Amino acid sequence: MAQREEIALGRARGDSIRTIAALLGRSPSTVSRELRRNADGPGRYRATAAHALAYHRASRPKPARLVQNLELRGKVEADLAKKYSPEQIAGRLKVEFADEPEMQVSTETIYQSLYVQSRGALKRELTRCLRTGRAVRRPSRKVGQRKNRIPNMINIAERPAEAEDRAVPGHWESQCCCQAA
Repeated sequence: MAQREEIALGRARGDSIRTIAALLGRSPSTVSRELRRNADGPGRYRATAAHALAYHRASRPKPARLVQNLELRGKVEADLAKKYSPEQIAGRLKVEFADEPEMQVSTETIYQSLYVQSRGALKRELTRCLRTGRAVRRPSRKVGQRKNRIPNMINIAERPAEAEDRAVPGHWESQCCCQAA
């Protein structure tokens, strides 16, 4: 709220977006986005109104798209019944409804609608239509296991001191040898 008040004061003084951003220690694009999203008219920015608009937009939980849009839900359910994967369904919807973003949905939204109780727009029985047939969503790896782990990896903080001053050959970084001379 305090930063929004500073933006409003800066605009009233006639300061540029870059000047306001520097004053706040923010990126100019952040200030520009704030003004674009929350102005209540051309050149009119009020901190309290902006704060209320931003608070309303950020409120959770938002109603799921598959709960609100019955036509979209019907298409997703029909495709799940045909044994299409959520990835295929999302891709098909993106192609079929390229000009209608309200008729597109992400794969994660489909999975959450099937597996997460509070987001359950789709019938629970449709989990049997997924190729895995699982009624419960399980992560593909064990808890605590990281992806793409390099075996016997040494942390850069543990490198030897001679690597820092590059006194020993082999610790040097160089340009690619295939550049034209």
